[in-house]
Amino acid sequence: MAPSPLVAGVDIATAEVRVAVAAGDGRVLARAAAPLAAPHRPAPGVSKQDAGSWWPAVTRALGRALAGIDGQVVAVAVSATSGTVVLADRHGEPVGPALLYDDSRAPAPERWDKLLEGAAGDAVHAWHASDLVVARLTGTSPPTDWSHALKTGYDPGAGRWCEAGAAAPLRPEVLPPTSAAGAVGHEAAAATGLPRGCQVRLGMTDACAAQIAAGADRPGRFVSVVGTTLAVKGASEDRIDDPASGVYSHRHPDGWWLPGGASNTGGGSLAARFAKEGLAALDRQAGGHGPAGVVCYPLAGTGERFPFVARDAEELWTAPAAHRVEEYRALLEGVAFVERLGYERLGRLGASRQGPLRSAGAGSRSDVWTAIRATVLGVPITRPASADTAFGACVLAAAGTLHDSLAAATDAMVDHAGAEVEPVAEERDRLEESYRRFLDALHGRGWLPWPD
Repeated sequence: MAPSPLVAGVDIATAEVRVAVAAGDGRVLARAAAPLAAPHRPAPGVSKQDAGSWWPAVTRALGRALAGIDGQVVAVAVSATSGTVVLADRHGEPVGPALLYDDSRAPAPERWDKLLEGAAGDAVHAWHASDLVVARLTGTSPPTDWSHALKTGYDPGAGRWCEAGAAAPLRPEVLPPTSAAGAVGHEAAAATGLPRGCQVRLGMTDACAAQIAAGADRPGRFVSVVGTTLAVKGASEDRIDDPASGVYSHRHPDGWWLPGGASNTGGGSLAARFAKEGLAALDRQAGGHGPAGVVCYPLAGTGERFPFVARDAEELWTAPAAHRVEEYRALLEGVAFVERLGYERLGRLGASRQGPLRSAGAGSRSDVWTAIRATVLGVPITRPASADTAFGACVLAAAGTLHDSLAAATDAMVDHAGAEVEPVAEERDRLEESYRRFLDALHGRGWLPWPD
């Protein structure tokens, strides 16, 4: 009997590469991860990473995930953080460090130009993180997809790069996500364990792939992706863009739009303050503590990009926390307040949510945090199984290979139900009061470009 056809998804995150292997019905058969070089943030607004760590981590994670798999991987797709860019030479090797998604020194169309200023080698390619890995998989200079290219100056509505600059001649061709980008070559097959000739399909950004994995892929469906950062994503018939609040629209390969925004707050704010402490124990204590007496806007670095844009924004506290548990609880609540503000802004712009609110990302695994978010938002939160970027990349890989389209792949592979977390009724009033204090603090800083 011929082995079952499978797909693989690669997620190039900030701290590690994650890989999933799935069947055409959505069953995840294997997962693995490998660490990346730590980000280098020597000054406010500066965020870089050794791009040379990406491919070795991809090979290790794929090798571990594919070991012992009973089946044939027929397609692979790659997703990465939105806005992370790198220059490469004619051999596909990085020329200097990558500029990470949260580096705020240059606006989107000029990110590669910023790298060119200090490039020590001969750059012939301006790539996103996903492009570099696809190049290593195929042994070619690949096209990119219009999802990864959105934050670097590509207009998916007009179908063209919208800004010129020194790096303009180095930018790749742009195709829809799920398009064929080539096939796994001999060297990549030996390094990763993928079969030679395996199709390489173009992916989408990490938050978009997680959105697909959560089933928020049709107009009216929305998901919050709580990872290192917080992304609020949905689907709409119409394109919605609002630069003042950081709202932008990706384009779904089947034609509709994916409006949303990505904040710099999220799990990274917890990691920055509690890196050496057990978060599971803090979670339990925060759940028993109840609403915090202080309010904060959690930011690990400088600058915010959604639900408002403020390049000089820094972490805000209305008062010092009384102790570590209250500090931790206030950070959980602060991210929930940012999430609510994001949904309120999207609603005012015309992006209406229908049905349950879905949640994805590592932060969604916390029952305490999800209950806080449900209470602040005033709605139950559904957590679909496998709602993560690596699995979303599997679904993207399956479109056009195991299934006729991305919509068909999502219908066949994604859990559209999932476990539901209800709001905590006895905490609603206090959290509502804290949210009002949160808004007052933001208006006091002049960060919100619209009236309350």
